Amino acid sequence: MAAFLVAATERPNWKCEGTLERELRARGFAVIAGADEVGRGSLFGSVVAGAVILSSDRPIRGLNDSKQLTPERREILCERIQERSVAWAVAAVDAATIDRINIYQASRLAMKLAVTRLGRAADFLLVDAVRLDLDLPQEPLLQGDERCHVVAAASIIAKVFRDRAMCQWHEIYPHYGLANHKGYQTPEHIRALDLHGPCLMHRFSFEPVRARCPYPPDLHGRHALFAAEAPA
Repeated sequence: MAAFLVAATERPNWKCEGTLERELRARGFAVIAGADEVGRGSLFGSVVAGAVILSSDRPIRGLNDSKQLTPERREILCERIQERSVAWAVAAVDAATIDRINIYQASRLAMKLAVTRLGRAADFLLVDAVRLDLDLPQEPLLQGDERCHVVAAASIIAKVFRDRAMCQWHEIYPHYGLANHKGYQTPEHIRALDLHGPCLMHRFSFEPVRARCPYPPDLHGRHALFAAEAPA
């Protein structure tokens, strides 16, 4: 099977039309899952992944890379994905684990966990950019969330769930402005870090956080506190 992954310098103008899924179904793959993560570049909190198996009988219009959609549109599409998909799942890997195994491996782990939580076994997997440690035929796709419906759907539910979590964490740590920037490196967030220093939910392996806390807390102790503090 020809690889779908292309070099970044060759990136065309993608259209999210479900073409790859149709090609795979024509080859005999009946249950195609997509996986994607969000929050990889954030300074705060978990990286969150989604996995989705869409129904060919209940199409969802407007699926696209979650970053290209408004928050209101993402919420609407997230609800439709949950209602119409064959299966969907979300998984998160917390900041302590990110610091321990690095963000790349944590992103792969989150996507793997999301796929394994699907209520139905897939026979093919489309993944945004990386290959997962799963015994499952799969293809990594450059900008997969812009190219195929299942990966776009996975990115949408992951983005919605992570944004909701950031709003919950904002209630606990309002001085960081998490509801506004969702933990990413913005001038507002950096000013808050300069003024208050990082909290236990920040990623101490990321330079902007590490530079403001030369003695990060013990990772095992922080992991235990994360479990105790996590919003319901």
